[in-house]
Amino acid sequence: MDELGSTGQSRSLSPLSDSDCRKTPGSPGRSGNKTQRSCAGSMANSSGPDKVTFLVEGSRLSVETALLGSQPETMLGKMFSTSCVEGRLTRPNEDGDYTLKGISLDVFRCVLEYYKTNQMYCPPHVSIRDLREACDYLLLPFDEHVVRCNDFCALLHELSNDGAKKLFEAYVVELLLPVMVECAKRGDRECHIVVLCEDDVVEWDAEYPPPTGEEYYEVIRSTKLYRFFKYVENRDVAKDVLRERSLKKIRLGIEGYPTHMEKLRRRPNSDRTEVVYNYVQRPFVHCGWEVEEARSRHVDFQCVKPKPGLTPDPEAAYLLAGDLAAEQPEAE
Repeated sequence: MDELGSTGQSRSLSPLSDSDCRKTPGSPGRSGNKTQRSCAGSMANSSGPDKVTFLVEGSRLSVETALLGSQPETMLGKMFSTSCVEGRLTRPNEDGDYTLKGISLDVFRCVLEYYKTNQMYCPPHVSIRDLREACDYLLLPFDEHVVRCNDFCALLHELSNDGAKKLFEAYVVELLLPVMVECAKRGDRECHIVVLCEDDVVEWDAEYPPPTGEEYYEVIRSTKLYRFFKYVENRDVAKDVLRERSLKKIRLGIEGYPTHMEKLRRRPNSDRTEVVYNYVQRPFVHCGWEVEEARSRHVDFQCVKPKPGLTPDPEAAYLLAGDLAAEQPEAE
């Protein structure tokens, strides 16, 4: 990899067509001259046909195409492979450079290290999050075997997000979806699911149930899901997974759930009986699937349209309302 300095304005990438990628020998061009093109010729720039130049934040980096082709499963490997079909993905600018936007120069240097050593060392001044986003965009692996850094907290955070997403995707199918299906079969279009531990004991009094409507909640007994929702960042990952499945009204959090009645008491100077229950803090999931939810909240109000050309006078309307009230007969 060679750094060639800076250059002027760049142009966004655009797809190549079949005619740009390959032309048969002897076919006339627009100027009438006979031209012969190939994929290697379309990717040739000032560094020669064996190299490709990237423009990142105003700096030009020259990389051998054979080095990029050594990782054919990555985006850059597919873009600049020797195959004509796989190599016609982008078009260079007028200087023969390929512009990369949204990736910093330091992050791109880390990315190029992967093509040389199959590892990426992230220096302290480079964000692990930025490197992760670049790896996702360029189809590079991101795990403990590839990334080397001193910020273990940031690295483990990204790995935890990956593990939490895979784990919750399995929980959705195994635990949450069957409960949602049962609610849908009853005609409901949303559900509130409380996650209890497997050893939680719930004993409600038949005569004095909890007063806040918990009997309409759905309950899942899963200690592993309870431990998963204990972390706020896991709940954020769970929200993203539920949004990917087009669910609506998504709320996740921790709330009190009644387990057993503790005592009954009567208010002074009243015959009303109050029920006191013991509550435990447990996670909950609330989501809905109503397609036209705006129609359920719609209320029609009958409005009188003013005559054209008339401007309503608030003071006149106030006096008119007072006169109408004075004319009403008093109730006997």
